[in-house]
Amino acid sequence: MDHYILSCCSTADLTEEHFRQRDIHYVCFHFSLNDKQYDDDLGKSIPYDIFYKAMANGAETKTSQVNVDEFMDYFTPFLEKGMDILHICLSSGLSGVYNSANIAKNDLLKKYPDRKIYIVDSLGASSGYGLFMDELADLRDDNMEIRQLYDWANEHRLELHHWFFSTDLSFYVKGGRISKAAGWFGTVLNLCPLLNMDHRGRLIPRFKIRGKKRVIAEIVNQMEQHVRLGLDYDGKCYISNAGCHDDAKAVAKLVESRFAKLNGRVEINSVGTTIGSHTGPGTIALFFWGDQRND
Repeated sequence: MDHYILSCCSTADLTEEHFRQRDIHYVCFHFSLNDKQYDDDLGKSIPYDIFYKAMANGAETKTSQVNVDEFMDYFTPFLEKGMDILHICLSSGLSGVYNSANIAKNDLLKKYPDRKIYIVDSLGASSGYGLFMDELADLRDDNMEIRQLYDWANEHRLELHHWFFSTDLSFYVKGGRISKAAGWFGTVLNLCPLLNMDHRGRLIPRFKIRGKKRVIAEIVNQMEQHVRLGLDYDGKCYISNAGCHDDAKAVAKLVESRFAKLNGRVEINSVGTTIGSHTGPGTIALFFWGDQRND
């Protein structure tokens, strides 16, 4: 088997233990909370419950991606050890990190011409991106060579579905995704927007659902419509949540009751501080393997 490392950004929103067990390396994005700078390091610098409580209380957040110099510093030790690299990036529809990784790659290959560095745009985010990484780790462990895995990732990345809903519209207003008027009416009417990720890796509003119970039912209905094998789906399912673990458990319970052949229990993770800085608390995301995302 090729001697290579499998790598991603911390925005894949899995736990450090998960990354370690699957031998997946990661590089950290950055965020600020009330102008204090932190690494998005999987909740080590700031526990997620404290982070989302601060946001709910009005704290200001900003994020920054991994830059070219950071990628060069991150990749270089592996190259010096004679290892090749397959790095999967957060969606280019949400961030410019894919471009930064490629610039670093091109510069480093001049210094290490005998090494291989492959960069893939996941067109995904949060634990959906993480579920994608988990599948790649399975294929690597089955002795797939690095070039084959790179090709597989590009061919199958749009089969990973990402569905999101939020019960708090204030952060959509703050981020400019909806107007203040729409946010006010949505709050009065108890609307929960249901979004998914399109074929360009962008979050797109799809439905306006009235009430939490209805949006929980609808997100699982969308899974049934798009998942591989329908109710016989036998793959993995991940959920991530932004400070609303009870809602995540409600979605997981409904998924497990409807899809009896799941590969294990639904795995619940936290939306990390980079993604969460934009979605705000009250966000639930559901991820699974399904048909090709084509719009």
